[in-house]
Amino acid sequence: MSGVWVFRNGVVRLVENPTSGAAAAASGKRKALLHTPSGEVVASYASLERKLAALGWERYYGGGDGGSMLQYHKRTSVDLISLPKDFAHFGSVHMYDIVIKNRDAFRVIDA
Repeated sequence: MSGVWVFRNGVVRLVENPTSGAAAAASGKRKALLHTPSGEVVASYASLERKLAALGWERYYGGGDGGSMLQYHKRTSVDLISLPKDFAHFGSVHMYDIVIKNRDAFRVIDA
C-alpha cells in the first residue's frame, strides 16, 4: 500500500498511488472486504450498510464534510468509520479501518 497523505479542511487522508493500484490489479493483488459470518464479499455500500447496521453502526450525518463522505458511528463507542461517497473509491485503507473496528465480522482478502 503506497500513496500520499493529504491534509485538506482539517482532515488527513491517504490518497493511494494510482500506478501502484494498476500494478496490483495486474498482479492479482486487489483487495476485497469479506463479511466472515456470511462468507459474502462486500460489493456495494447497500450491502455494507446492512452488515454494519446489524453490528450496531448507524449513519452519522453531522460530519460537516460537504457530503463527500459516508460516516458511521456506534453509540457505545467513540469510533467513526469514514468512507468515500463513491464506492469506486472504496480502497484497502477503508477496508482495514472497518476490520480494525469490527475484528470478528470482517476480513480483507485478495480478490
